[in-house]
Amino acid sequence: MVCGVFLARWSVPAFIRGTAHLHADVRQAPHLIVWAILAGCMWAVANTLTIYAIRNVGLSIAFPLWNTNSLLGIFWGFLLFNELHYAGWKRWLGVIGGALSMFAGATLLAIASSHQAAPGKATFGILAALGAGILWGTMYIPYRKAYLTGMNPLSFITFFTIGELFTMLLLALGYRGPSPLWHELVSAKPVLFWLMLGGFVWVLGDLFQQYATKYVGISRGIPLSNTNQLWGLLWGIFVFHELQGGGRTVYFQVGGGSILMALGAVAIALSSATEREHSSWRHAAQREGDRYGVEDEYVQAGMEGKSFGTVSHSRSIIDWLLIAGTTALFVVLATIARLPQIPINMGWAIGLTAAMGSLLVYGAVALWRTTRFR
Repeated sequence: MVCGVFLARWSVPAFIRGTAHLHADVRQAPHLIVWAILAGCMWAVANTLTIYAIRNVGLSIAFPLWNTNSLLGIFWGFLLFNELHYAGWKRWLGVIGGALSMFAGATLLAIASSHQAAPGKATFGILAALGAGILWGTMYIPYRKAYLTGMNPLSFITFFTIGELFTMLLLALGYRGPSPLWHELVSAKPVLFWLMLGGFVWVLGDLFQQYATKYVGISRGIPLSNTNQLWGLLWGIFVFHELQGGGRTVYFQVGGGSILMALGAVAIALSSATEREHSSWRHAAQREGDRYGVEDEYVQAGMEGKSFGTVSHSRSIIDWLLIAGTTALFVVLATIARLPQIPINMGWAIGLTAAMGSLLVYGAVALWRTTRFR
């Protein structure tokens, strides 16, 4: 999966903007390379924890639990980046009320997990999901530092994936060893396409979260993007038949908990920033620029979503090699792929895929019209 993430992190930015923009961003703020790699390392550990969470308590329960990273996003945004400063009592009420609603939803889901998980595994699954949420919530600190300083999200995630791939490789080698790991990869050839495709698709969704972090901050952008828990709930229940035979109480707890968390996220997201709060963001951006010696014009252009300097918009030979190489590898893997033998509801899978694809296209067009992916 992380190999698919790595390929997408390099090929998608090459397709959208070209690597010339990457070089320009690194020249202005080279210190952010270290922050990006560190964030990628944290993501890989958190992603590993989600595997154990899903195995022990199921997707429909683990998904909302690790999305408690919203609470940490609110905390770090306020403490380190002047978010919610001068926001007014109504917006503070929306954020605090939303956070309490999300906590109540997570508690309800934790209670429901005792019915879904295997005996003795519920506690471990819950801790793994919450651990992933803590790491992901802290991971947004490098995100916000980068985007306040002026770096484009497409440049940041390119270096982010170096930390992802390196850490994931170390975890896999430490857990299985070189020979067993290679044997498992070879024996899993029929499903490698699906795993790498999952990583590629995840990157497309993550791009929207990156731009949300840049333009509305982590205290609002992260909770809103975490409404993906509802999609996880739909896939878990209708496609993979999770919670089957659990009874009305279990469905009420899981459904009610997810709805509470989603309502809390919406309440936070609707508490939009005021002009006074935006001025405090600019102070935080100025502080970051002064700390690392970044040009004021670069920081200001990044805050306003404008281009800095003169950078060629044409694609280089390197860009086209990245795009062609990634496409060719996926085509080769697709020729040897086989559908996994797991019981799924194909009708629901097709319907949810169509709905998510339509939302993806609409969001991409809207983002392009508003920001030109700057």
